[in-house]
Amino acid sequence: AVAEVKLRDDQYTLDHMRAFGMYNYLHLDSWYQDNVYYVDQFGRIMNLSVTLDTALQKPREVFRLPTDLTAYDNRLCASIHFSSSTWVTLSDGTGRLYLIKSGKRGNSTSEKWEIVFNEELGSPFIIAHSVSFVKSDMHSVAVLLLRVEKDELDTKGSGFHITLEWVTIAEISKEGDHRYEVLKRRVLQGKSVPHYAAIEPSGDGLMIVSYKPFKFMQGEDNKSEENDDAEATKEKKDPLYYWQQTEDDVTITVHFPEDITKDDIKVRFSPDNICVILRDQPPLMEGKLYSSVDHESCTWIIRENKSLEISLIKKNEGPRWPELIVGDTRGEVVMDSSQCSEIAESLMHLTSEVMNPNPEKENPPCNAQELEECDAFLEDSASLCRFDGDTLKVTHVINLGSNQYLFSVVVDPKEMPCFCLRHDVDALLWQPHSDQPENMWEHIATFNALGYVQASKQDKKFMACAPDYSFAALCECLRRIFIYRQPTPLATVLYNRKEGRQVGQVAKQLVTTLEANDPILGFQATSERLFVLTTKTLFLIKVNSGN
Repeated sequence: AVAEVKLRDDQYTLDHMRAFGMYNYLHLDSWYQDNVYYVDQFGRIMNLSVTLDTALQKPREVFRLPTDLTAYDNRLCASIHFSSSTWVTLSDGTGRLYLIKSGKRGNSTSEKWEIVFNEELGSPFIIAHSVSFVKSDMHSVAVLLLRVEKDELDTKGSGFHITLEWVTIAEISKEGDHRYEVLKRRVLQGKSVPHYAAIEPSGDGLMIVSYKPFKFMQGEDNKSEENDDAEATKEKKDPLYYWQQTEDDVTITVHFPEDITKDDIKVRFSPDNICVILRDQPPLMEGKLYSSVDHESCTWIIRENKSLEISLIKKNEGPRWPELIVGDTRGEVVMDSSQCSEIAESLMHLTSEVMNPNPEKENPPCNAQELEECDAFLEDSASLCRFDGDTLKVTHVINLGSNQYLFSVVVDPKEMPCFCLRHDVDALLWQPHSDQPENMWEHIATFNALGYVQASKQDKKFMACAPDYSFAALCECLRRIFIYRQPTPLATVLYNRKEGRQVGQVAKQLVTTLEANDPILGFQATSERLFVLTTKTLFLIKVNSGN
């Protein structure tokens, strides 16, 4: 039977349920087609590779965990992640991590799983994600370990916090001896189990979708950096000068000390530059102007309130200057009320007070009154964050708002896993591209109405979709599986009498009922099949004929 680990009495929070109670015990090896794995009660890793539906093999043992798992009281379930086509990370659920060189997997004769690293890494964890990469000629594997830990300081909440430990293991050669050792260990902490957590293929960053934010726990050596930051913000001074503009001129105001006279002030204008010097001090203002000025018409005077006023006449009337001196942030722009309203007006078209300003348009936005109780999303809203691996700081934050997270899927094993979000009634699939800063999340597929349909399935346990987007599927805790195909053209045209239009394509929905009374423990989809795992049975459902 499958090595299911039931939640203990002290694992009573929603986070325990999410992380361990809803764990998917069936592991899909995306590097090889139709290849799934599970761990059985003897600690054997069993593999089923499907080549022909007519000649299904029995699951075969590819590896056996060295530890006797029955001896441990507080262990979690064993977890597997396929880092590459030849590397596997494996946890036995006791806090021990194995790095395994598997050779080419999936029925091939060259497959032999061999342990190259095996170390105790603290309290029990499950593997959330892992990647294998080569950096400066050194092979490394980065692994993300998920733990739910007791939090003594948390008196108001659940009494637990979540940690994600980012461990990098690298091949280090000492005196001709090649060994794999832990290179770095970094810990992030948060208050909710992440919906999605993945390391970038290059090992340079991390993306997390979670309801509550995560942050890196600083070591002692990083504390001083934080203090430097704090001091830097304290030292933010008053602006050195103020400036305002009209369509044809720019006025700069500089306050100076009491004892300065007219003879101490030098102002030099040129068509593209300005320089202001008080006495023999270094220049107060100096640099290239944002745009050219008519330097012969520029003037300066001293006002009674000990301020210097400089007038610049723009060469090109009209365009607004976003800055005065290129790269100089020590000044502050002053706007009068008419300019503010003008800018607000020019941005008006981007916002609208009306919920649906043009109701005649084909797709009116979703009307909140039409949503039913099951559509209400419990959590306020999740956010998607990207962390930089070197600075450990957040580089991107996206608030997902009401775009509820549904599931994740590996479309291309060389890329990060995709995540599926609900948008209105549909479900949209997003592919992260960590190496393309201007296109970091790409929309690659849409499942029409899936967002709406899944909301009504109160007993759903797992969701998945085919890597070629041909269908999406969800399963309940027991027996039932729902399959939603993409729209396909019909052989005969249907006629919608009510709206008087022809219907050219239809998306089919299928329901499968398993002949099993055991709860579903694992669920995976490939382009042709669905694999469903219960305690004692592995079901294969042929969804698409492979043509």
